[in-house]
Amino acid sequence: MTTTLGAVFRPQLAPERLRSVVRTADAAGLEELWLWEDCFREGGISTGAAALAWSERLRVGVGLLPVPLRNVAVTAMEAASLHRMFPGRPILGVGHGVQDWMGQVGARVGSPLTLLREHLLALRALLAGETVTAKGRYVTLDDVALDWPPSGPVDVLAGGMGPRTVRLTGEAADGTILTADTSADGVRQACGLIREGRVAAGRDPEGHRVVVYLLTATGDGAHERLRAELVAEGHGADAGLGVAGDARAVADAVRRLAEAGADTVVLQPTGDEPDPEGFVRFAAEDVRPLLT
Repeated sequence: MTTTLGAVFRPQLAPERLRSVVRTADAAGLEELWLWEDCFREGGISTGAAALAWSERLRVGVGLLPVPLRNVAVTAMEAASLHRMFPGRPILGVGHGVQDWMGQVGARVGSPLTLLREHLLALRALLAGETVTAKGRYVTLDDVALDWPPSGPVDVLAGGMGPRTVRLTGEAADGTILTADTSADGVRQACGLIREGRVAAGRDPEGHRVVVYLLTATGDGAHERLRAELVAEGHGADAGLGVAGDARAVADAVRRLAEAGADTVVLQPTGDEPDPEGFVRFAAEDVRPLLT
């Protein structure tokens, strides 16, 4: 079993801290660094472009871009630019966004599921170099094509939590991003829904990438920091989510998610992680060797 391992640069950190974390991750051999476009912190495309430019081999994921904030043509233009400038290294995901945040900026829609479906179908077509005309409930395009589409096939991932959205990611996306609220059993259930969606859409049930975040704390006070974050997120301290401990404990937790169906596990530090550079180094140099 080959499991890709990543880590998150959380947007609770100031943007100017990103360069140091990227350089450390690249030097340590981390496979993937993931970024979030959380309101109202840091832009996903701007930070993604900077991270790609500051690194040589690191793959950079943005998981995810909230589709209510973005015209699909703009999403496609920005995604295509990143893929052409840094071939093989960007990973982009889209999703509903947090509905309260979408309401704050006047972007909340009546049917987030319909919007995500329309956005995914149009985005994947544009990135494939197609000329797209669409007259949907939310996405309208008239004879739109990218002048500079990616030079080869690229995957578009989508985030999902509820069963209808997870099933939609199987129908209309190339991969699914699951939150750190997802247990190993939750990954298994999601994989079943994804497969249902792909079969219903006439797509190959295999070949769909599943990415899951794993809330992770290590070093001094790790167990206390993990419990505090779980409680802050509305879970019990014994919710069975996340992992605290040394590299072996983390590797065991990664392995459980991989065995449940995750292709990529992304270590998500707590919001108060005291050493972000040390965290990405820990992922690459201490945890990764235990997974081979």
